[in-house]
Amino acid sequence: MIDLVADLGEGFGAYRMGNDPELLEIVSSANIACGFHAGDPDIMNSTVAECVRRGVGIGAHPSFPDLRGFGRRAMDLSEDEVRNDVVYQLGALSGFAALHGTKVSHIAPHGRLGNLVAVRPDYAAAVADAAAGFDKNLIVVAQEGELATAARERGLRVGLVGIVDRAYQADGTLVPRGLPGAVLHDPKEIVERTVRMVVEGKIATVAGTDLDIAADTVLLHGDNPGAVDLARLIRSELTAAGVQIAPLADVIAAKHAEQTKSPAA
Repeated sequence: MIDLVADLGEGFGAYRMGNDPELLEIVSSANIACGFHAGDPDIMNSTVAECVRRGVGIGAHPSFPDLRGFGRRAMDLSEDEVRNDVVYQLGALSGFAALHGTKVSHIAPHGRLGNLVAVRPDYAAAVADAAAGFDKNLIVVAQEGELATAARERGLRVGLVGIVDRAYQADGTLVPRGLPGAVLHDPKEIVERTVRMVVEGKIATVAGTDLDIAADTVLLHGDNPGAVDLARLIRSELTAAGVQIAPLADVIAAKHAEQTKSPAA
């Protein structure tokens, strides 16, 4: 069982990014922009409404307050500022979720904030404190690193994310975007890597070795040409391999049930 997630609601005003309507036919969860790097009240409302209509899990996608830079620039913020910014964004999206009779189920930091929480204990603590203080039932989406550790220390569930169109280094971190080969473009290679990650729990690294990798959710990008066709192919090939596609909350619940099952059962 695996969750398929994409970053959605990343327009602003009259501007749109990605193909949300088509992606919503493919994904089982959505990371929804909360207004700081993209998204506005109208877009948040319509995106949440569509997720509810289609049974897609709703996640907050908070970022640095960097609308002009799409949340991809580093900002010299304090731990308290990061925590408060995340709480602010969680509150905004949760308001629209309540309006449509549902709740935010997970949180996945965006862009530069998402990169830094993996390696900076102060920023990881800020996001984990915001999530734990807001709702102890939130699932924190992260790669293994500082944020995953901080979330577990606070009793939060962690959803490990696999990013299939990015190259991995031998230590499990992503190759930085500025380096050659960091982003993969061959659809056949990406699909094969995805199926192997989910079914075998392994992924090839740039060092030529195989890395053991656990993933509860697979991130599908939808903001580049051909992305929707690729996402549709990934879902089709996973289903053909016997993998069940389900919202992240269901995947985590099933995983917990399996781990706590008594030997006698």
